[in-house]
Amino acid sequence: MSQTKARPKTGTSIRQPKMFAVVMHNDDVTTMEFVIEVLVKVFGKSLTQGTAIMLSVHTSGRGVAGVYTYDIAMTKKTVTDRMSKERSFPLRLTVEEAGDGGL
Repeated sequence: MSQTKARPKTGTSIRQPKMFAVVMHNDDVTTMEFVIEVLVKVFGKSLTQGTAIMLSVHTSGRGVAGVYTYDIAMTKKTVTDRMSKERSFPLRLTVEEAGDGGL
C-alpha cells in the first residue's frame, strides 16, 4: 500500500489578472466601414458583431471593442492606432479598467 505525502502550503494564491476594455469613441470623420474592418481584423469579431459594435459607437458615442488583459488591450489599441493613421482617420480608442459596472 503506497502512501502519498501532502504538499506543504506555500501561502500563495493565484489571482485572475485585471481586465481592461478597449473603448472606441465616435467621431465625424472615420467611416463606418473602417470601424467594422478594425473590429473584424484586429478584434476578431464577426461581421455581424462588428456591425453591432459600430452602431453602438455611432449612436451612443462609444462602444467596447473587447475586454482583455492589459498587454493584449494595449497591443490591439496600438495596431488600431497605426491602421487609423495610415488611412488618415482620427479614430480614438482608450483602454479602461474593466469593472463590475459593465466595463
